[in-house]
Amino acid sequence: MLSLSVVLPSYLEEENLRILLPRLKKVLKAENEAAEIIIIDTQKPMDQTASVCAEQGARYVNRMGGNSYGDAIRTALREARGYWILVMDADGSHAPEFIPNLLKERPHADVIIASRYMAGGLSENSWLLRSMSYILNLSYAVILGLSCQDISNSFKLYRGDMLRELTLRCSNFDVVEEILFKLYKKTPSLRIVEVPFVFKKRMFGETKRDLLSFM
Repeated sequence: MLSLSVVLPSYLEEENLRILLPRLKKVLKAENEAAEIIIIDTQKPMDQTASVCAEQGARYVNRMGGNSYGDAIRTALREARGYWILVMDADGSHAPEFIPNLLKERPHADVIIASRYMAGGLSENSWLLRSMSYILNLSYAVILGLSCQDISNSFKLYRGDMLRELTLRCSNFDVVEEILFKLYKKTPSLRIVEVPFVFKKRMFGETKRDLLSFM
């Protein structure tokens, strides 16, 4: 088993991956991690993501079961071999250079969150998106009884053995909240650590989040 699996769900992110993957490899090399990088692409290729992965030495996997984000996460859990599983976006909003801040918290946590809403955290999204996201996270924290401030950011580091035990059913980006809720229900003593993080705007392409569905 590897020490770390870095998983990036991808949907027409060829341009961003050309920039992101070399940065990610540089960070992992500096951290001296026995790591793998897995790109979970669409069911059938829609761009040249496979070629980019081949050039950069990343594992290329087509998602199974459908083309939704939830399908990408379920596929990733079947493929990842790392003791720890790091999930991050492929659009550049999650800077690879932040990863060491998450890794150093491993001795103290089961889940480590790159948090936009704790002191020192920030999001570069529009005022409307920031407001909606803040309300969403506050609602989830209260209703689901989760004692953390940023539930919906997908940039998280998980204990792989705990993650693989889950049966995930959500289809879209709500699978991020489903993971955290089910981990907490399964292990009430779950150790969650949040690290202040600055969420960047995507580098190229259009967001895959539908605003109406999000609302």
